[in-house]
Amino acid sequence: MITLRPSDLAREHGLSTQAVRNYERDGFLPAADRTPSGYRVYTEVHAAALRAFLSLVAAYGHPAARQIMRALHEDALDDALLIIDRGHSRSLRDRETLDAVRDAVDHLMAQGGAERPTPPTPPTPPSTEHGTRTVGDLAHQLQVTPATLRNWENAGILAPARDPLTGYRVYRAADIRDAELAHLLRRGGYPLDHIATVVRRIRTAGGTDTLSDALDDWRRRLTARSVAMLDAAARLGEYLGLLGRAP
Repeated sequence: MITLRPSDLAREHGLSTQAVRNYERDGFLPAADRTPSGYRVYTEVHAAALRAFLSLVAAYGHPAARQIMRALHEDALDDALLIIDRGHSRSLRDRETLDAVRDAVDHLMAQGGAERPTPPTPPTPPSTEHGTRTVGDLAHQLQVTPATLRNWENAGILAPARDPLTGYRVYRAADIRDAELAHLLRRGGYPLDHIATVVRRIRTAGGTDTLSDALDDWRRRLTARSVAMLDAAARLGEYLGLLGRAP
């Protein structure tokens, strides 16, 4: 069997030898044998493990990659596969959410709602302004709690006006649009800070091209992640074969 030094593994990926040793220490690589003088002796199995780990990082992120490799080295293949399955499920959900967001944006564009920024207007009482909602009304419409809408406001997703007489929140058409989009993204599992970014893009877009570019970039990133998953599957399959665990 061909033996390798830490520097051999490190050189292939542009890493430091200390990084390779750290990966072994943290359980991302199998434990290396030692020479009588205490030097580590790596093999092609370790090289394959490192390739698999780094490809998993690109595909699923560092925390998931750590969990997968540790599970493999603890002989818990099903646990590792469960993490991978969850990653694919999340990717599918992201794609479905992106399609839903594009449909929602296209619908808003058709109505002219996001074609250009809407200048602020003085608030008027909800009883005299057509199409507005109170916090309770909007919460009921979306089937969420008023506290949820206030959380979205704190996150920068919503920016309702205030009734000058009562101080109550007043949600106009643009606010309702933002709330519906936020609700859609939350169902897709997106965190509030990501939703705030998407809503701000729609709220301040100068035209349909700006929004289209943002959504196209989103899709490109999803495609890159899916391709990385394919590469990770190949690398992981190779590693499992060397471990003798491939079906």
